[in-house]
Amino acid sequence: MHRRAFLLSAAAVTSGCTEKAPMLGQLEPVFDAKALTQSLQAVADRAAPGQLGVAVCDIQTGQTVTFNGDRRFPLQSVFKAPLGAAVLSGVDRGEIRLDEVITIRDIDLSPPFSPIAESWPGRTDYSVAELLEAASGASDNTAADVLLNRIGGPGALTAWLTQKAIPDFRIDRYERQLQPDIAGMASFRAAWRGQAFKPVMLAVPEATRRRAMADYLTDPRDTATPLAAVRFLAALQAGHLISRASTERLLAIMTATRTGQGRLKAALPEGASLAHKTGGARTDLGLTPASNDIGLYRLKDGRQFAVAVFLSGSTAPEDARDAAIAEVGRTVLKAAGA
Repeated sequence: MHRRAFLLSAAAVTSGCTEKAPMLGQLEPVFDAKALTQSLQAVADRAAPGQLGVAVCDIQTGQTVTFNGDRRFPLQSVFKAPLGAAVLSGVDRGEIRLDEVITIRDIDLSPPFSPIAESWPGRTDYSVAELLEAASGASDNTAADVLLNRIGGPGALTAWLTQKAIPDFRIDRYERQLQPDIAGMASFRAAWRGQAFKPVMLAVPEATRRRAMADYLTDPRDTATPLAAVRFLAALQAGHLISRASTERLLAIMTATRTGQGRLKAALPEGASLAHKTGGARTDLGLTPASNDIGLYRLKDGRQFAVAVFLSGSTAPEDARDAAIAEVGRTVLKAAGA
């Protein structure tokens, strides 16, 4: 599909999740915004020197509370959730078929995480449906890059989100560009796929890698605000982005994912479910540029809450970073009376 056709097909919508209080006559706000913000500040203090960003939206009232909600954070694989929605938008319009087969070439391969790249050339052909599950569910970088190319590239995805009234959500590079850039590496090549990637990365001088990570943490490219993330989730849940059938397909993929078991999913109360997408940059030289999780909690009483958590520039080990994100989830659900 041509990029222009993809962009012209998108219509603006509103998600209903803003930082304004619900209008008179609506349901009473669920959250005590001041108390919740204070609780999130305590989590942020414990996560320092990492920077924490949070946004939460009560789907029923639209009430939204944020902590560093307008600050930009590196996305990493979080972008694969809106990517899935954009692909399914093309399916809804008949411009993409789920059974369409795409052949993976060596120039299509991407850095880890990518089982598709590791199995190449043993298998080269995948349906769009398979690539969708691999990208938006399992977080396969090759699948994401191939689908991103299919809809017109990073700029097309950013423009689609903007036209859907979700600004401040930027996708600028393919994974095969972004991941080497973070480490100050040369352009990605197929020989670096799988386990071959890390030794090549570690061969880059430490000073170069430190500088590249520092640049990444201040780069506005490939970033989003927590508020933009919950607006995406709320619009998706409301059916404002894609058809109901496509919405249910994507949410099912995001619910079934096995990534991030120790993050937002670790806060799930009994009888609740979570449709989510994690993201994270590899740790190098004691620094993890990004550890993220965005998702829709559905409680057993039917209430739903969109939550976005971004943690950047952390020096903590993985279990501590995951625990901080899980603590945000528990804090939000407790504040909602769950």
